[in-house]
Amino acid sequence: MTESPHPLLPPATPVLRLDGRTLQVGGVDGRSGVRVHPAGPDVGQLLAGLDGRRSERAVRAQATAEGVPAGVVDDLLAGLRAGGLLSDLAAADLLATDPGPAAAARASTELPAAATGPGGAGRWHARRLSAVVIDGATRVGAPLAAVLAASGVGRVHVRDRGAATAADAVVGGVSAADEGRPRALAAADAVRRANPLTDLRPLPTDQAPDLVVLCRPWAAVDPLHVSLHRDGVPHLVATVRGETGVVGPLVLPGTTSCLRCADAHRRDDDPAWPRLAAQLAAADPVPSGSTVTCLLTAATAAVQVLAHLDGAAAPAVLEATLELRLPGPLPVLRRWPAHPACPCGAAAARMAGRQRGQCPRE
Repeated sequence: MTESPHPLLPPATPVLRLDGRTLQVGGVDGRSGVRVHPAGPDVGQLLAGLDGRRSERAVRAQATAEGVPAGVVDDLLAGLRAGGLLSDLAAADLLATDPGPAAAARASTELPAAATGPGGAGRWHARRLSAVVIDGATRVGAPLAAVLAASGVGRVHVRDRGAATAADAVVGGVSAADEGRPRALAAADAVRRANPLTDLRPLPTDQAPDLVVLCRPWAAVDPLHVSLHRDGVPHLVATVRGETGVVGPLVLPGTTSCLRCADAHRRDDDPAWPRLAAQLAAADPVPSGSTVTCLLTAATAAVQVLAHLDGAAAPAVLEATLELRLPGPLPVLRRWPAHPACPCGAAAARMAGRQRGQCPRE
């Protein structure tokens, strides 16, 4: 928690009156709620004023000036926090919110999720300063870019050299009206629809993105990942192969296994894999995947991207992939550990760490 948190009770949280002296906050969606007693109109006004725009000190000062004892204010805020109903924003989060009523309305629905959990204050600000590159305006890449923009990522650049076809159209991404236009421009329009204030420009040549998401079907065998690894740029695969959505692995160069490690494991399982992979990489990929599969893959990838940017928890796809095959209800987790023969050296570094008694990152 920051020195002076800005408490936010998300606008969608129900505040319901049980009787003239009792209020219930939340507790209608399967999660625990908080019942407040006694709760007169002054307490109701206090709850309505928890909009994240004022520091806790200012909230307490105004409430006590209106006749609510300071102890009641403190107990109420503590109870809401204990119930997981209150989000604490940092002043930087508020400064990072774009001006204007429309931008404020968009941010109000995203801020609570960004601020949830330990260390949540300041995450919105961090997202607004982040830059993500989407490589491939595909049926996964374009909606993923739009989701990240709507989730507060400040800079989302989509790169793609192809022209949109009728098969590229997908909800939240390239539209049917974009046929024949450059896919990168069509994807940029999808991002603008989600958040008009997102920075769409490519990064300067001397600035590395926080993450590159590889959205072409066989990105794992593309030479691009070699330069990303060499330059130390984190990168994530998010694509659909046939009718299977694939998210991961997320590669942190120098720390985790890389895409060549996964390729080496495939080669171990099938000696013919290099010959097959070369043909897959050489062919111009055909759009694939049902709308549901593509959107589910994009949403799953967005969760992993935000986990990486927020630093709230280790993404599930470090050295692993999540494979989504409908109508199966749950993704399949497949591990891709560091390969001892891979030139990235992750396996050797991990072994050296174990010999020194260090715990490797899994």
